[in-house]
Amino acid sequence: MNRSSKPALIFLAVILLCPALVQAETLAMLNYESKKGNPIRQEGISVIDVDPNSSTYGQTLMDIPLPHNLVAHHIFYNRDATKAYVTALGKSELRVIDMMRFPYRMKVVEVPGCRQGEDIIFSNDNKTWYLTCMGSQRVVVGDAIADKPTRTIELPKPYPHGIAVHDGIDRLLVTSTVRPSDLGDAGETITVIEASSGKILSTHKVSTKASPSGEAPVEILFKPGSNPPMAYITNMYGSTLWTATWDSAKKDFVVKIAVDFAEHNVGIPLEMYFNKAVDRLYVTTAKPGSLHVFDISENPQKPKLLETLPAGAGAHHVAFTKDWSYAYVQNALLNLPGLSEGSITVIDLQKKTVVGNIDTFNAKGLNPNCMVLLPEWNNPAGH
Repeated sequence: MNRSSKPALIFLAVILLCPALVQAETLAMLNYESKKGNPIRQEGISVIDVDPNSSTYGQTLMDIPLPHNLVAHHIFYNRDATKAYVTALGKSELRVIDMMRFPYRMKVVEVPGCRQGEDIIFSNDNKTWYLTCMGSQRVVVGDAIADKPTRTIELPKPYPHGIAVHDGIDRLLVTSTVRPSDLGDAGETITVIEASSGKILSTHKVSTKASPSGEAPVEILFKPGSNPPMAYITNMYGSTLWTATWDSAKKDFVVKIAVDFAEHNVGIPLEMYFNKAVDRLYVTTAKPGSLHVFDISENPQKPKLLETLPAGAGAHHVAFTKDWSYAYVQNALLNLPGLSEGSITVIDLQKKTVVGNIDTFNAKGLNPNCMVLLPEWNNPAGH
């Protein structure tokens, strides 16, 4: 080996051992809309770099325009993250993005009779999707291969929002939240549905107050691997967390209160997530804006608060990296005054501290409405 080749070999060894030196980036996909008061209505989907160690940190790398009246709401991956589904409050349609082709291809799926499409979930075999229609009191069931509606489930309670499926017991759970037009007439129940038939089986009140309690249960999520099956429910207006636990003898759920967020001086609990070991539950609260970490290892029915990490007003969705090194909190809720900071809070999960704030959208008069990492980096966190 000659002397001149040694530096090249050393450099190659460093590159192979430290790939982060070659390319440090974590890419996220966010749908956005103009803030209220912005004279030009704008909507779109952006891909931005959210890695605080990257040279392009906070920069927009791609932008996909959307119709200004779509009111794109949530982004959901199917089970294998080969497709991303964008729900809409302004049109009776879904936007489906093929994540396996680049540049990304997006198609429109008409969902007639579905006003204010909210949450969409997928069966374990990835062949069926279920979409809540908050403005039309129904769940639309669809073929997740062909991406077309196949049937409609009419609900006994209005304003369906959150939805969870458990194929092992053939059950769907749906929350009754608020009237879309003015966020009033808050519900207080979850509805139990036989997933295979669409038959309504029961409803359960998730409040200890007299009716109408105005709790507004919003999101619902099954705890992965739980035996018996158990789901958590966030009550948006009631500022509480509830559990719904399967009773195999009754073939129904038993509901109980688990956490009162008012005791922690926070309100408007929204989204929920789990770590890989499923011994931690992460919950966002929009007011004043926080990410809460609960220990559920000993008693999932009574989560123990470990940490409350500050985020921004309107703290809503959270994206987690696959290696659980970072969490990114999207701070905007329905463009509501005082609850739409428009930023992204960067949290180091190992150090349990905020390490950054991305103001890319807010600086342009925009609010990010939902956030996921691209599949290469995204941890589904129990979803």
